[in-house]
Amino acid sequence: MPLAVTHVLLTIIVVDLYRDYITKHKKLFTLHTLFIAGFAGLLPDIDIVIKMLAEFFSWNVPILLQHGGISHTLIFSLIFLISGLILWKQKKHKPAVIFFVISFGIFFHIFLDWLLGGGAHSGIMFFWPVSTASFKIHLLNKVGLNNLPVALDALVLLGWLWHEERKHKISDFI
Repeated sequence: MPLAVTHVLLTIIVVDLYRDYITKHKKLFTLHTLFIAGFAGLLPDIDIVIKMLAEFFSWNVPILLQHGGISHTLIFSLIFLISGLILWKQKKHKPAVIFFVISFGIFFHIFLDWLLGGGAHSGIMFFWPVSTASFKIHLLNKVGLNNLPVALDALVLLGWLWHEERKHKISDFI
């Protein structure tokens, strides 16, 4: 299961690579936009906070609001994507891009949980609310690398810093 840092960093890295090599549009994809993308990469795990608050107040948490519930479904990502499309059609491009990166961050989180493990143990409900069928690959469990997430955080961070040094010469700012 990817840890929080992996969700945040990988989302930032993918959006940054998209900005640097595909769109090359730094007015719409600012550093602020990258921060929002990283935050959105962690957003589906808001269900963990909801459960902690509910337990604190001794409230019952419906199963759909528990970890791997509705915040780990495509509908959660689609809400932001549709909002972004509406804003884009209204020629409000900068706020639209914010909604697009939020949608991408949520989707990428769900993808990582599906591929590597995470969310509900039974998998991701891709077709909720039409179906509650869960899907998963959980690659880390299948190849016996259950302890990899801790090392993955460090590897992702070091890889990104290496890229940033090569592409943006971050050592010039030290």
